Amino acid sequence: MSEYLIDTNVLLDVIGADEQFGDCSRVLLEQLAEEGMLIINPVVYAEIGAMCDSLEELDNLLPETLFRRDPIPWEAHFLAGQAFRRYRRNKGQQKRVLADFLIAAHAAYAGYTLVSRDSGHKRYFNIELLNPAVQAV
Repeated sequence: MSEYLIDTNVLLDVIGADEQFGDCSRVLLEQLAEEGMLIINPVVYAEIGAMCDSLEELDNLLPETLFRRDPIPWEAHFLAGQAFRRYRRNKGQQKRVLADFLIAAHAAYAGYTLVSRDSGHKRYFNIELLNPAVQAV
């Protein structure tokens, strides 16, 4: 069974019914859910949680019946730090490890396909990436 780590931007496309990306993200998630496992991690959960007024609302948006909740392994945190170091050496402007690095490192370490509209992840991680905006399943 294929495993797909879903990035926050794709979930926000669907939750917010984004005019540009909502439909393509929803369709891709529906297709992937039929063939494999959709996964979120604590970073994604927290980022979506920032939009919610209660834990119940968050859990309704990200039900465990649809999204498996995986912790981020310590080794993936190390990979995120190493990627961030390369980013800074390449004149990246951010001063702290970004959520994007943690999410992509988790996918890389665990061997998950990352579902994200941010194709920049491929610069720092050897991952399979599905971008709903450009990819048909």
